[in-house]
Parts: sequence; structure tokens; C-alpha cells
Amino acid sequence: MTAIAANQASAALTSPAPAPAYDRARLLAWMAEHGIEQATHDHPAVFRVEEGLDLKADLPGLHTKNLFLKDKKGRLWLISAAQDTVIDLKRAHRAMGSDRLSFGNETLLWETLGVRPGSVTALGLINDTERRVTFVLDRRLWEAAVVNFHPLANTATTALSQDSFRRVLAQLDREPLVVDFGALD
Repeated sequence: MTAIAANQASAALTSPAPAPAYDRARLLAWMAEHGIEQATHDHPAVFRVEEGLDLKADLPGLHTKNLFLKDKKGRLWLISAAQDTVIDLKRAHRAMGSDRLSFGNETLLWETLGVRPGSVTALGLINDTERRVTFVLDRRLWEAAVVNFHPLANTATTALSQDSFRRVLAQLDREPLVVDFGALD
């Protein structure tokens, strides 16, 4: 390998991934352009479900936790579940049709969903143009009247009616795998 090729290879490994196509502002503008009604509420940064319980208490609807996962075959998964749903990864993989699951790394998260840890959200699917991530949705969210997700940043919560949420998924041409995590044995 020449010195120039070695420098290019080294630069490729250390170069930051390009910015995603959508950030919070572009996501909300996209929703407006598509006539998708939403209500976004700003709040201090929230990194874990437990941190945001007080903030979310006044916001209607089901609030979410979102897990970005990778199975042992390298397939990527996003689970969006009600914030109080227990997800046992040792059992969930069978219901999802995946191999054993572990958490995906920050680089893959940024490359596919365009978010950082603490901001994982189903709305990040807008950045997964290569459709590398399989979307798994808790049945409780599929049936809820209102669902709440981060709008690609953990400093706000976006509330969507079920109709609006399904319109987002339809616009993205994404059909979730709906799993009843509460019924897994």
C-alpha cells in the first residue's frame, strides 16, 4: 500500500460520518409538508426513561422507550415500546424472528437513524433510506390513541395521534412488525 492510500484509508476510518438528511427542524418541516399533525414540546435533555417521567406526566398519550439493536447475523433492529414495557431480549428475539440481540453501537445508530444515544426514536426511520433497520413496535403503541417520540433530539417530545403516526409510517413506506411484548413467555 502506498503512503497516499494508507493516508486515505486512515482518513476514512477517522472521518466523522456525514450529517443525516433529517434533523429535528427538517423532520418537523417534512411532517408539515405532508399534512401530518403533531405537537412538539421542548424540555431539558432526557437520556433515560426514568429521567423524563416528571416531564412527561403532563403530556397525554403513551410515552416510549426505543432500543437500537443488532443481532448476531448483523441485522439491525429498532424496538419502540411503551415506556413501562419490559423487554426481555433473551425472549424477544424469537418473537421478532431474529438471532440473539445486543445493543447496536453509536456509529451504526448515527449512520442509519441519524441520532445519538439518548435520542433513539421511531422517527429516525426517516434517515434510514437504505432500509437497514427492521422496525418492531410494541402492540400497546400500535393501539394507543396518542404516541410520543423524540423528534430526533432528546430535548423535545413529539406527540402524534395514531392516525398521524401511521401516516408517518406510510409516507416512509415502513410496515412495523407488531409484537405483544407483555404476552411473551
